[in-house]
Amino acid sequence: MPPNPRRIRNIAVGLVVRDGRMLVEIYPATARHGVFARVPGGGIEFGETARQAVQREFVEELGIELSDAESLAITENIFESGGARGHEIVHSFAVVSPEFESLADDAELRVLDNHTTVRWVPLERLRADEPPLYPIGMLALAERLAEASRS
Repeated sequence: MPPNPRRIRNIAVGLVVRDGRMLVEIYPATARHGVFARVPGGGIEFGETARQAVQREFVEELGIELSDAESLAITENIFESGGARGHEIVHSFAVVSPEFESLADDAELRVLDNHTTVRWVPLERLRADEPPLYPIGMLALAERLAEASRS
């Protein structure tokens, strides 16, 4: 059965910011949309917490075990994509793993459960919508993390 287009989806995403760059998932252009970036993460399954979901998603998508996931914010994202409306409640976490430190600035990782890749993108490019970043509000959180790391 196809997903109900009128449901509100709860998702958990993990922000990783290093040296003015953010680790993002890149979605290639299709007939329905242009190239865009999304913060890694995914749906919260029944019976798991948002923290458990973000930890599970990083293992499923990248094979990376998180050593920490600190709650940053809960935001709401109402959007239209490919002619369909979407509505998400976004649980955002600052996530940590020793594996992030060893990722080269030009590293590109294939996401294990779909056709996308993950790579570092400078915050200045994301500010310029090159590519657009989703969910809405994640750039402001990433900039907060970048500022905190400089202090």
